[in-house]
Amino acid sequence: MIPLEETYVENRVLVQPNDINYNDVAHGGNVVKWMDEVGAMSAMRFAGEPVVTARMERVDFHRPIPRGNAALIKAYVYDAGTTSVNVYLRAFSEDPLTADAELTTESHFIYVAIDDDNEPVPVPDLDVSSERAIELREAANGRPGDEGDDER
Repeated sequence: MIPLEETYVENRVLVQPNDINYNDVAHGGNVVKWMDEVGAMSAMRFAGEPVVTARMERVDFHRPIPRGNAALIKAYVYDAGTTSVNVYLRAFSEDPLTADAELTTESHFIYVAIDDDNEPVPVPDLDVSSERAIELREAANGRPGDEGDDER
């Protein structure tokens, strides 16, 4: 069993001029791409195998990420099936000078673990026995719980 906490991954991307749209903010497609990359890293850390993106649940864009800020992407596995891995993803707009961050985007991505022939392979069980893991799973499922920014 893999503890939920061990699947936590975060990454930052500085929003550059090539990443923005007409409104001088990160293009939504770029934000989704960054989320998919970090989500895949979380899923691979859990599965111990390569993964492919099977589905994205709805993507909620709450606010934009301005050019010059960092897109801070946070991800962790909150559920797993036989070959599938469910990852909760959130993007934040982070001021690089102060580290102040606010939630901008969230979604759930489902990945499938694959072998060298691109065939689905089993994934381990997810351990959600700790108090923190239970809180994080509840946050991912939209239930009351500790939805703070610090997953660790």
